[in-house]
Amino acid sequence: MTQTRAAPAHTVSLFDARPFFEKALVFGVQNGILTQAKLDAIDTDAPKGMVQIARYFGSEYLRPELEKARDRIVNLVSLSLEHMSGGDLRHAAELLRDNSFMSRSKAGSDMLKALIAMPQSSHFGMNEQGGFRDEHIPLLAKWSLRSLPDYQAELAQRAGIARLVDAAVWLADNLGLDESELEEAGKDAEAVIRTALLVLAAKRTDMPDWVAFEKMISAWRKKGLTTLPLALPKALPAELRPAAEQVRQSVLADLPKILDTTLPLRKLFDKTPAFMGRYFWLEDGLSEVEDFAQAASKVWTKVTGGHTDDSSLLTLLLCVAAGSTPKTLLTEKTAATLVRKLRKSGLQVELALHYIQTHAPAQHQDDYSTLWTEFCEEARPTLLSGFDYALNDALALLRRECNVEQ
Repeated sequence: MTQTRAAPAHTVSLFDARPFFEKALVFGVQNGILTQAKLDAIDTDAPKGMVQIARYFGSEYLRPELEKARDRIVNLVSLSLEHMSGGDLRHAAELLRDNSFMSRSKAGSDMLKALIAMPQSSHFGMNEQGGFRDEHIPLLAKWSLRSLPDYQAELAQRAGIARLVDAAVWLADNLGLDESELEEAGKDAEAVIRTALLVLAAKRTDMPDWVAFEKMISAWRKKGLTTLPLALPKALPAELRPAAEQVRQSVLADLPKILDTTLPLRKLFDKTPAFMGRYFWLEDGLSEVEDFAQAASKVWTKVTGGHTDDSSLLTLLLCVAAGSTPKTLLTEKTAATLVRKLRKSGLQVELALHYIQTHAPAQHQDDYSTLWTEFCEEARPTLLSGFDYALNDALALLRRECNVEQ
């Protein structure tokens, strides 16, 4: 007697490798969604569409191109149907019913063109502007045969990049910098966002150049701060906030080094690999020169005591040329010591000229250099004389040309 086996408790799901268009088509026919008239219209449109696609990507006269065009048009329709229906076959069949076959092919193509035109990098200046162009056609040819999961993965990645770029543009615009200036600067969107958050924490209203950036952080360091009130602007659009928040967290992680008074700022931001290019500032060489000039001017004013007469300047430069502490007034004793030092080590004319170039106001450097070199030409024989044992001639010269207390 033959025994019958019981059916297994579990069932096996078979993988359906048919294009989504074919699945939707069959479902639509089986469920009365698609009429014979619609099927006839698809039969009429499909060959025309294949020829158009073959011509667009190559040639409609070559059989291999036509066969590939058939695969492309089916895939493009599948992409648009599956994307718009969310994988629901009934909805997809209704889309086929309510729209022409060619329009679904175009919808799939438009999806891919929009994807290709999206930024691939958050670096300003590296992304092409102006949307889809003819040079993108070879890339579209590749994508026209890719699956919906491939499209979705690429879309998610590029959308994330686009939100970073948009957040940087929004923040920069609110701090007086437009997108064209960001493209010219050629920095990463993340760097722009990081600096923008620091600027907002400092309650500034514009993007800084290096001088302003350095002063901003130096001010925090002088206060001994260990953290900053970093916050996203309330007006920042909701769709951009997650991307900006991710960058904000990276700034919080950087704060210990940013606020560390033992780390020189220029070395940290310009020469430390982990920080190079991580923050953004406007390149303004003139501003840096002016800042240097102001700093040099302060040093000059301090060392001269505000005195700009020839006697004070020559006294100062003579001290520098002798390798002594710069002064604008000498006692008799100090003057004698200075002459002995000059006769022992020589009159270092270039040392004083370098001092002028380093510290003197730029607009006066030529005049001061002329004053000094002319003095040296006249005074050198007397100051360095080997016959003036009592220093009488040298001290007399200093009393006449420099500031020596009587």
